[in-house]
Amino acid sequence: MTPGAVRRHHGNRHGRSEEARQAVLEAADDLLVEKGFAGVTMEGIAARAGVAKQTIYRWWSTKTEVLMDTFLQDAVEDLTPPDTGDLAADLRAYLRQLAWFIGESDPGAVFRALLAHAQHDAAFAGEFRSRCLAPQRERDRLLLERAVADGRLPAGLDVDAEADLLVGPLYYRVLVSSGPVDEGFTDTLVDAFLLRHGG
Repeated sequence: MTPGAVRRHHGNRHGRSEEARQAVLEAADDLLVEKGFAGVTMEGIAARAGVAKQTIYRWWSTKTEVLMDTFLQDAVEDLTPPDTGDLAADLRAYLRQLAWFIGESDPGAVFRALLAHAQHDAAFAGEFRSRCLAPQRERDRLLLERAVADGRLPAGLDVDAEADLLVGPLYYRVLVSSGPVDEGFTDTLVDAFLLRHGG
């Protein structure tokens, strides 16, 4: 059976719904990059995705909910830390990817827009922290937690503090100072971590 035949075979309600949902997420992502947060509307998303506005409201009530789901999906795909068993190499790869994601990628533009919006909307800020920032914090800690669990780092390591020292400067440069966040910068952060812990 050809791949095209497989896709046609699954053209049922579930398949069409998932296709429409993905089209909406991609449209919201594209519109934010092109027009900024203020330029994204539910009408615009519907038009770009080629779906009825009612279709969007089946899943989301506001554009911030749509944009949050685009970020969550992209973060899982792009920011799951590697697990090669080489802590130094994995940290270098993760920090490089994180720097690119938050500073240069389209999903990073969504993240920055949502973070800015959270400063002006207390209700949204709580949801953004629980749905986006908390899972990202877990990803930022994961490599260190793995290394503690298997004895490559000491059991008493302050994982929260060390994660802050590794990723905090990336967020600061992207969101506050606009300084360069290249591989030299991220590798320096990893080198400092390894020096602190005898790597």
